[in-house]
Amino acid sequence: MTTTTATEPITKTLDVPGATLSYDVRRSETTSEPPLFLIGSPMGAGGFPTLAGHFTDRTVITYDVRGSDRSVAHDPATPITPEVQADDVHRIIEAVGGGPVDLFASSGGAVVALELVAKHPGDVRTLVAHEPPLASLVPDREHALAVNRAMHETYMARGGAWGMAHFMQVVMHRGPFTADDVKAAPPDPATFGMPGDDDGKRDDVMLAHNVVWLTSFEPDFEAIKRAPTRVVIGVGAASHGELAQRGGEAAAARLGTTAVAFPGDHGGFLGGEYGQTGEPEAFAAKLRQVLAG
Repeated sequence: MTTTTATEPITKTLDVPGATLSYDVRRSETTSEPPLFLIGSPMGAGGFPTLAGHFTDRTVITYDVRGSDRSVAHDPATPITPEVQADDVHRIIEAVGGGPVDLFASSGGAVVALELVAKHPGDVRTLVAHEPPLASLVPDREHALAVNRAMHETYMARGGAWGMAHFMQVVMHRGPFTADDVKAAPPDPATFGMPGDDDGKRDDVMLAHNVVWLTSFEPDFEAIKRAPTRVVIGVGAASHGELAQRGGEAAAARLGTTAVAFPGDHGGFLGGEYGQTGEPEAFAAKLRQVLAG
């Protein structure tokens, strides 16, 4: 049985074009397996302590996306695209000794990871891309892309609380989006217990960047197929037709595979991080099984 006592991380920084990245290494000196890199976007290292604690027999790497948490984007207005984020992950892989690594990627991180495999095919041995919110691939693409643009516009016009309320409305939506969903007004932030005041900031990675650049991204599936990487698309067994699940299923179809169900929903690996608890023990066991092939 795997211990769940996480190894104490060693935090390092890395200067890359346009940013200073912070990343953590939980090193195992006895493993013969490659490092296991855990990424999200915008979720950073703070989302993965529980999952990392189930892999103390592996060297585990986590990091904060540029512009969030401890990683600084030198110009927050410069687009933080999947290509930019994939290059950041590539440079961290190089900094810790080079690939290939095994990579678990959640949500926007799964979009980034698909670009990493296409662009740097030697970096990753096995990729598990869990619930990439690829509005670009779903049958209702036009409306799915439009609701994400509308969410971004709400954020830019009214600030973080209204943008987050609109985000909650979109990510909780089940099934295809329609023209009515695109035109729907965002809910009052008070619905989710948030004050509606505008703090004037427009540097939130998710609302200022990801909902524009990551959801609309179209992975190079032919390059991914040519890569030596084994790619597994994961979806939540307890998801119910939300965009991220449908994006994952569409990505798997484009790769000619079937998405693998993981315990829980979109955040099934969480063990209290950000106030959310999924099914972390079962999720980690499934991830270990999938990584073993």
